[in-house]
Amino acid sequence: MKLSRIIANTGEWLSGSGPHDQIVVSSRVRLARNLKGKPFPGWAKKAERVAVLDEIRSAVEGLPEMENSFSERLEDLSPLEKQVLMERHLISREHAARGAGSAVVMNPEQTLSFMINEEDHLRMQAIRAGLQLEEVYAMINRTDSELEETLDFAFHDELGYLTACPTNVGTGMRASAMMHLPGLVMSEQVNKIINSVNKIGLAVRGLHGEGTEAMGNLFQVSNQTTLGETEEEIIARLNRVISQILEHEQNARQILLQQRAETLLDQIGRAYGILCHAHSITSKEALNLLSFIKMGVDLSLFPCKSRLQVDELFIETQPAHLQKGLHAAKMGAEERDSLRAALIRAKLKLMPEPEIGKIPTNGFGNDSPSTGEQS
Repeated sequence: MKLSRIIANTGEWLSGSGPHDQIVVSSRVRLARNLKGKPFPGWAKKAERVAVLDEIRSAVEGLPEMENSFSERLEDLSPLEKQVLMERHLISREHAARGAGSAVVMNPEQTLSFMINEEDHLRMQAIRAGLQLEEVYAMINRTDSELEETLDFAFHDELGYLTACPTNVGTGMRASAMMHLPGLVMSEQVNKIINSVNKIGLAVRGLHGEGTEAMGNLFQVSNQTTLGETEEEIIARLNRVISQILEHEQNARQILLQQRAETLLDQIGRAYGILCHAHSITSKEALNLLSFIKMGVDLSLFPCKSRLQVDELFIETQPAHLQKGLHAAKMGAEERDSLRAALIRAKLKLMPEPEIGKIPTNGFGNDSPSTGEQS
């Protein structure tokens, strides 16, 4: 399968629907594995990395789930193509910087992807729309078991799976949920939530993971420790915390609607006005304004069918995606800002204007909380 076909399809995790998908954009589980007796990629010579690549790639491509998969060495991908994959959360920033001896393999639905010779020999991930941590864990656990039939992973009876970074030793698992939390941001509660989550051993990061900014009110919540707990315990604990954050966001949105409706509707109206008429807009500003449009869909100010168009813009306005269909030289920032604004204007023309003057009486749809107290 060619990368162009992958790029043309937004992927199940973005275009699909799942439980609580108004707030939980996606759920992801990643496993880190290494071959027994082989040096980690950061210490391996080129010939050793290539040998590991060939062994793992053959096993991954042979999985039943990977029929018609996309499989490519990173040295054969352009920097733009690698950045597109990174913007879709299919490879990491570290993997995008790799060259000879590294590869990426993914299924057509983009729900299963494999990074070969990133920090570890193999990092595999499953991702689905909405809050589906147990489902994506089951998917990646099944894949892991299938690979263990042909690959000899480095494993210690007491420590568990051995990894290049000590923080991944044990299960080698990172589970996370991408959450859209504009209610907590607007009500100035998000920092309190982040501090509480950090105290119980979980991490809250930005759009593209560690060290990145939470643009568009998008936050990744994940486990930090992989040693001392089973995979099932990690998933269960993360699920509980995600559910609590979700309820706090639901309550924050409802309170905003009840007590600051004019402010909320004004923000949505201003965002719509700017995006409809701007001729130059940065990636950060676009994401932050699109966050309010997404809230407008949740409030039924826009038809429900507009949700996919808005969600796609979160990806399509990223720098590499703007240029993905172009073969010219790399665009400058000003060119991208102009193209981004034009793309957003064109998509918003397909949506009816929001009924800003009509305050919703039914709150935020199916994800609205009950009348009970906050947890």
